[in-house]
Amino acid sequence: MSNPFDWIRQSQDGAELFATLRYVTGDPKDEGTLRGMKDEKLHPSLGPPPSALDGPCLRCWVYPRQPGAIYCPTCQFIVAGAREAELLARRAVVIWGFVTQLPQQLQSGRAPRDPSVYGAYIHDEHHFLMLLYYRELQAWLRELALYHGGSLKGLLQICPTTRSKDFHMGEMLCRMIYDEARFPADQLRIRFFATPHYVYHPRFYEREGVLTFEASEFLQMLDMAVVFRSVLPPHEQKILRKLLLMDDPSEAQFYWGRFLGCLTQEAKDLLNAWKIRQWSKPQIHLLYALAEYVEFYQSG
Repeated sequence: MSNPFDWIRQSQDGAELFATLRYVTGDPKDEGTLRGMKDEKLHPSLGPPPSALDGPCLRCWVYPRQPGAIYCPTCQFIVAGAREAELLARRAVVIWGFVTQLPQQLQSGRAPRDPSVYGAYIHDEHHFLMLLYYRELQAWLRELALYHGGSLKGLLQICPTTRSKDFHMGEMLCRMIYDEARFPADQLRIRFFATPHYVYHPRFYEREGVLTFEASEFLQMLDMAVVFRSVLPPHEQKILRKLLLMDDPSEAQFYWGRFLGCLTQEAKDLLNAWKIRQWSKPQIHLLYALAEYVEFYQSG
């Protein structure tokens, strides 16, 4: 009946995806519960048709409910686990990979024991799904490049997790998968969806040049985000963003001079070297989105 990927596609938000990955991969802490559920799945039975007195599970709409409950055992486990995982899921990023070979991190079996990897699912020899702590994205991609160099080709699609009632996590994943075959496997590319709504309007952001990158280019952009966070304190980052997104050029020019007077020489040199005032608004949004995924260093 339902296979692991069917359960993954039913995830309403990031917390449910977190709990579902625990279920389909068999977290040792839940060994007894999972064994019972998986034994039950070997001999599945369909739930009764909806009626005034009974019906199937109100989440999956396939399997029978537990006695006195509205969910089947599997959905009950996922919903309960999602409540516990809500805070962790907010700090996670989803990676869907369509590659010529599985990354070494997954082949070695280290991923489930890595504390920064909240969950990993291998769909087949070319597809995998990971739920990763968002501040470890840069380190994980660097490790990927170190292990594989140019031998790994394909597409990595990265997007933030969603919260309940915002965007459906499973639907977003299906939309990402739908587009993966458009890209030839001649190099490793990365599609970075800065916010969930990027997934629903990929053509627009593709035209703006802020969606799909070569792997080396994307790592360079993450390095830029590290420098940006390190050179400009948070309050200066906020002021800069307001100035760059102003609709009135004359007003922006007036405040720009005053703003530069408050910056260190290092920050002035950085902004001048980048020619940041010539960037498009999507490029500015992308820089600030990437800055959330990296750490910063303290100079001098």
